[in-house]
Amino acid sequence: MNACERIDGLIANLSDWRGTTFATIRRIIHEADPDTIEEWKWMGTPVWSHDGLVCIANAFKDKVKLTFSQGASLEDPDQIFNNGLTGKQWRAIDIYRDDRVNEKSLKVLLHDAVGYNQSKMQSTKRPHATRDNPKKRPEKRILEHRDTCTRQSPVGAQET
Repeated sequence: MNACERIDGLIANLSDWRGTTFATIRRIIHEADPDTIEEWKWMGTPVWSHDGLVCIANAFKDKVKLTFSQGASLEDPDQIFNNGLTGKQWRAIDIYRDDRVNEKSLKVLLHDAVGYNQSKMQSTKRPHATRDNPKKRPEKRILEHRDTCTRQSPVGAQET
């Protein structure tokens, strides 16, 4: 089963408001950045990445949490981050049963998170030295079995 299928299954198993919220978040992520890759990491966590980790989502008993790995570096003019506000890196949005997802603000945050990742990639594209050869650029390892997928229209995503 690939990452998309696992996330589909997670949404299907969340038969209450959390499943609908999770599907809405997933749809917004793909609308904000169609090149986002879905991954399944850490023994059951949906992850969205584009040139680095963008965000992760988890369903809890009373909320759905959307966590941005570099949230502290992102502007949040509409103040939709409501958790982890004192941390140096992560920021989160806790969405409870009767909360409405601010789609416009969330799309801006997602777009900015991808932009942040891409700016970090640009600044690290210079050759790095190794101990044995200061001019040799280290080889990047490619994982053969990586649980990822890309999807243009996520299953379970519904208009709200």
